[in-house]
Amino acid sequence: MPPSQKRARRYDPVRTRTAVLAQFAHVREAVRTLTPEQLALPTRLGDWTVRELAAHLTMALSGVTRSLELPEPVAAKPGLTPVQWPFATADRAAGIADDTGKLALDRPDLDALYEEVAARFEELVPGAGDERLLTTRVGVMRLADFLVTRTVELVVHTDDLNEAAGLDIPYDRQALAACTRLLADALAEKAPGGSVEVRIPPFAVVQCVSGPKHTRGTPPNVVETDPLTWIRLATGRTEWARELDGARVGAGGERADLAALLPLMA
Repeated sequence: MPPSQKRARRYDPVRTRTAVLAQFAHVREAVRTLTPEQLALPTRLGDWTVRELAAHLTMALSGVTRSLELPEPVAAKPGLTPVQWPFATADRAAGIADDTGKLALDRPDLDALYEEVAARFEELVPGAGDERLLTTRVGVMRLADFLVTRTVELVVHTDDLNEAAGLDIPYDRQALAACTRLLADALAEKAPGGSVEVRIPPFAVVQCVSGPKHTRGTPPNVVETDPLTWIRLATGRTEWARELDGARVGAGGERADLAALLPLMA
């Protein structure tokens, strides 16, 4: 896809790191309450049970610390930006699933696993520079940029866990905002243009899709939805027609149909 010419969105690294830890803490508190019966429940993620999903959530943080423990890659600049990250994840799905299954088997004490992962993150990440390059599963990224992608991992899988186990794990506002904005920007990257305005209040507004550009007044093509519905659409947890029929998405204008562009990552 052609690269976007728009200025990349900036994220405050300290706020992002705080949001990642806050969301991880919310998940940990909920995982502590899960019964053996709940841990054995199926999820909407293929063959994964709740236990495997809970184990996988720790990889959002351990992926950062493992990368920091490796030598810094020799690269003049990062190979991947946050807005490109959603499109680079699909090819690694099989390896991630294998690693998740092994982790769930090897670490049956989930609370101990969560404690270990959080402690290692808090030990290594604050002392590393924002520009520090990391070798991740999908390419070389700046630490500050990779942390933004962790909000997507945590928020999306928190929603998966809530759905599977009937929980009500809260969403850290900053984590939810960063996740929403990154996925909105990814849509604009995938379908550059200015003919459709996508509104996800209170966190994001982007213009996308080639065609006549809107400059003033009410845009002729508008899509509006809430953050969690947008995140589910962008990650393939739900479908455009279903959310449109359920009035969780509003779409007005002849170009305001995003079905062919979704999901952005699955």
